[in-house]
Amino acid sequence: MTQLNSTLAKHSRLLEGKVAGIPTSDGAGVKLLRVLTPNLQRRLDPFLMLDEFRSDQADDYIAGFPDHPHRGFETVTYMLTGRMRHRDNQGNEGLLQAGDVQWMTAGRGIIHSELPEQEEGLMHGFQLWLNLPSQSKLCAPAYQDISAQQIPLLTPQEGVNIKLIAGTFEGHQGAVKRPQTEPLYLDIELSAGSQYFAAIPASHNAFLYLYQGSLAVGEHAQLLQAQHLGILNNDADSQGVWLQAKQPSRVLLIAGRPLAEPIAQWGPFVMNTREEIEQAVEDYRNGRF
Repeated sequence: MTQLNSTLAKHSRLLEGKVAGIPTSDGAGVKLLRVLTPNLQRRLDPFLMLDEFRSDQADDYIAGFPDHPHRGFETVTYMLTGRMRHRDNQGNEGLLQAGDVQWMTAGRGIIHSELPEQEEGLMHGFQLWLNLPSQSKLCAPAYQDISAQQIPLLTPQEGVNIKLIAGTFEGHQGAVKRPQTEPLYLDIELSAGSQYFAAIPASHNAFLYLYQGSLAVGEHAQLLQAQHLGILNNDADSQGVWLQAKQPSRVLLIAGRPLAEPIAQWGPFVMNTREEIEQAVEDYRNGRF
């Protein structure tokens, strides 16, 4: 490391833990990798789930995600490659294509479908679930399509490119801003051998998800391998995270201000209490979404 990078590395968060993605299926049998699971929800508050879907076999994704409900949180779908059509019972419809993001606030209740608009080729992307604070869980549903062209692309130094999906970073505002949870959502691409220090608010829980390549993280150059989530420790003295790419790499850096509220989840409903979950189920069954 150069002296500058050595100094920055000393102010980096460290890897507290590493989690391998778990192969599973969801929807009508879509194969995916679940990398943020319910046992991590408290530790990575306000984030509830992260899935990666990646396959060039149509049988793995063709059935998609037919109509299903949500209440109490937000879904963020980031498409790298492929085409996915969204429709919901609020009258919204949109087509996700390469580089696009769909940000949906389920609020008090929404029923939607996410169906592929391709019968061959690679389908690759991510879906993140972001919790809503208790006072906003029953807000009006909302939907936003964000095209690839609307997402700021930053090149802070040679060999480093960053897509700023959400939050404020290096003086730039991302495509989405949320005042309660203040999410930061970056897709960072690093060339082989490049080093970069990414600033993260000390108040935020944060994690990395490496989906391509190999990274060394923090002062002790802890290794993070592809298809692994790296939990970043909370350190009041840290200013961010230092990354060094061992090979061409792409990593999601996701951080947010914790809500520190109870989490009650039953499938597609995330509330604060069991009673609220029971009410969500009753409302859905009685057509009140």
